[in-house]
Amino acid sequence: MTASSPQTPPRRDDRLARRNVAILVAAQALLGSQITLQFTIGGLAGQMLAPNPCLATLPISMIVFGSMTTAPWISPLMQRRGRTAGFLIGAGGGMAGAALSAAGVALGSFWLLLLGSYLTGIYMSAQGFYRFAAADTASEAFRPKAISYVLAGGLLSALIGPQLVKVTGDLTVVPFVGSYAAAAALNLAGIVLFPLLALPRPGPRAADAAPDRGVRALLTTPGIAVAVIVGAVSYALMNLVMTSTPLAVVGCGFTRGDAADIVSAHVLAMFVPSFFTGHLIARFGAARIVAAGLVLLGGAGVIALAGVELGNFFGALVLLGLGWNFGFIGATAMLTSFHTAEERGRVQGLNDMIVFGSVTVASLASGGLMNCTGGTAEQGWSAVNLAMIPFLVLAAAALFWLARQPSAARA
Repeated sequence: MTASSPQTPPRRDDRLARRNVAILVAAQALLGSQITLQFTIGGLAGQMLAPNPCLATLPISMIVFGSMTTAPWISPLMQRRGRTAGFLIGAGGGMAGAALSAAGVALGSFWLLLLGSYLTGIYMSAQGFYRFAAADTASEAFRPKAISYVLAGGLLSALIGPQLVKVTGDLTVVPFVGSYAAAAALNLAGIVLFPLLALPRPGPRAADAAPDRGVRALLTTPGIAVAVIVGAVSYALMNLVMTSTPLAVVGCGFTRGDAADIVSAHVLAMFVPSFFTGHLIARFGAARIVAAGLVLLGGAGVIALAGVELGNFFGALVLLGLGWNFGFIGATAMLTSFHTAEERGRVQGLNDMIVFGSVTVASLASGGLMNCTGGTAEQGWSAVNLAMIPFLVLAAAALFWLARQPSAARA
């Protein structure tokens, strides 16, 4: 049978997909730096302004809460108006949010800082859809690699964000005002990058399209349910530990510079594997890569509980980043396999609402566990890492259950 035989499907050309991936990688690197920047300083700025130390990580929680509440409306908006419109709205939210946060810190207003953090969450939600946009024009074979490459753009954001904190943190009389101003400026890159994307415009519903499934039917589809669970657990546990890290590092006698370096190492570990995670998923399957991610997250907890030396912080946060990468990219690849094109907006919006809802709870719990359990930073840090155990068990059980389902039942 020749290559032109009608029985052989034509090979899909991924040139357009690769072009879109390159643009999204640049956006992830430049605009995404504001998230690593704000996660580095959010708890410290909150501790400086909060009326109660238990609320120190509330600015970070508000970013994630903003992302959670944005996902349900921005995903359908992209389905109707296109990805570019949603990404530009996200950049506008990021710019306004960082500017308000700078004003809040300068004026000593915790509540203004929280409002700015919430608006930053609009950007964070839009950024979450970069990975799905990468898949929109990709062939089935290239799709997991496209998702992985876009998340690899976070490698540069891992370098830019925390290092901006070092450069700008003390530029002004009030700490962190310059850092938030720098975060606002990063969003200007979106005005140049997003109009260059060539993504499919929303079209009329196909006449032979299957009827829409309701929310309950979608969330009880085994493949979708497990993808959401493992994605939420991977992201929430990463955020739980990472949010507390600057507080724990400084609380254990190290410097803000040490905290920034540890966060940089962590974010590098989050994104460097993205250059090959897609290839691993294509070879071994998403479920196995997610399982490896859960093992790495557990290893991070073990190292963190073993001591509070700088080496322990670096080791734990590197494994935490690796575990997030395998768990979250694997979960994203799983999700894209279990919905139709017509369901894309609703499924992805529901997924990110649940994922970032879980991350919101985790970031809120992080500050309480860190500052309000026991009497020392060491005790708080131990409480944060022990809290990972039941959720790792839940995610592992969900994966095991999915593996025992017949192939037809998974979809």
